[in-house]
Amino acid sequence: MAVLRHGRRAALIAGALVWSLGCRGEKDDRFASVEKKGPYDKVVAENIPAIEKATGLTFKRFPVVKATTAADMRAFAEKELTEEPTATQLRGQGAAYRALGLLPDTLDFSEFLLDLLEEQIVGLYDPATKVLYVRRDSLSEKNPAVTNLTIIHELIHALQDQYIDLDSIRTLLGDNDRAGALKSVIEGQSMYETIVTVGGASNVAARLRWDAVREQIRDQFTSTPMLAAAPMIVQETLIFPYLSGAEFAKRFKDKEPTKSLLQDLPSSTEQIIHAEAYFGKPRDEPVVITLPSLRKGAKVYENNLGEFETRLFLYQHLKDQEAAIRGAAGWDGDRYVLVRTPQGDGIAWVSVWDSAVDGGEFADLMERLIRKRYSASLPRVEGDTKHYVGGGRSLVITVREIGSRPAVIYVDMPTGASTDVLDLSAIRVR
Repeated sequence: MAVLRHGRRAALIAGALVWSLGCRGEKDDRFASVEKKGPYDKVVAENIPAIEKATGLTFKRFPVVKATTAADMRAFAEKELTEEPTATQLRGQGAAYRALGLLPDTLDFSEFLLDLLEEQIVGLYDPATKVLYVRRDSLSEKNPAVTNLTIIHELIHALQDQYIDLDSIRTLLGDNDRAGALKSVIEGQSMYETIVTVGGASNVAARLRWDAVREQIRDQFTSTPMLAAAPMIVQETLIFPYLSGAEFAKRFKDKEPTKSLLQDLPSSTEQIIHAEAYFGKPRDEPVVITLPSLRKGAKVYENNLGEFETRLFLYQHLKDQEAAIRGAAGWDGDRYVLVRTPQGDGIAWVSVWDSAVDGGEFADLMERLIRKRYSASLPRVEGDTKHYVGGGRSLVITVREIGSRPAVIYVDMPTGASTDVLDLSAIRVR
């Protein structure tokens, strides 16, 4: 959800925890011929050796760093959010989150994200122009340590972009879960390696209490007014790439010290959350679900949630963290479609599970969720399907096998609209 190009002051708090360890530059003559006239080129040159040592990657070219203003930062963010395909993605995602009860109906998702990014941005790396921008104002001038940390964090993004195409990740469409996993690698590696770079030792993170680092990062994020007031789905999906992504990067370096994380990217948030899902043999890859054309209504938007956002959906409505974590843990793939009808928008969501037990547990939690969210009546049961009515909605839960895999189909439509929107026999899983 967060735009990859934007660094955040709060995201660098972990580096501040070890700032007192010092950041000593080493002499590097590779870029001696580069004319260093920019206000931050000295900081860049001093930190390149430490960043390369921490990441195991070598800068192929000297990064370009420019000073800019808060107004220019906002203009850049506005351009990012209103350009295609990002604008269409945000409209669809916002509508889907509203249908799932994750966003208020009155919230302008794109405008809110713009205001939020303006609050958070201190520096950003733009992979389209290959330029790192740092906001220069009275606040940044009074806090050189924060500015330096910002530069280090964004320099790591510039280095990543010399090995993988960050712009292609930013514009990834139709696979929200994979995009979340990739963002977690990009932001998580930058977060973790900022700690290592500033600390001056490859094992610096081992000397920190990692749970304390997590708490500090979260506190810094939520201490800013806009993010503190943001809906839970916005807060958590913005924080996840930094927190869980940094833990994933640390785990990768511990287990694969001679390999580059950028050469073997994860494909799901499940692989970010669970070590065995990524490092297990064989790796736990999510299934691909293909939905058929709608029987009724018009398709507005289609995407997936992934394990992490499935967990958030359960928690949003049940307010039971243990149940939400447990209920999402058997996730093996999902796909939803937002449906427009004369009566209003609805959603049809197909999820596939590791086992029949996992699918059954998720279905039970969904029934509990329906009763709590909509004050629904007792269901009408037809074979493997349960029909609920409540809160001006018609809802269906179906538990069955699709392609020999346990699946749960959830349909939530406005009263008067048909819930028979998907031909279940035409759903494909591979």
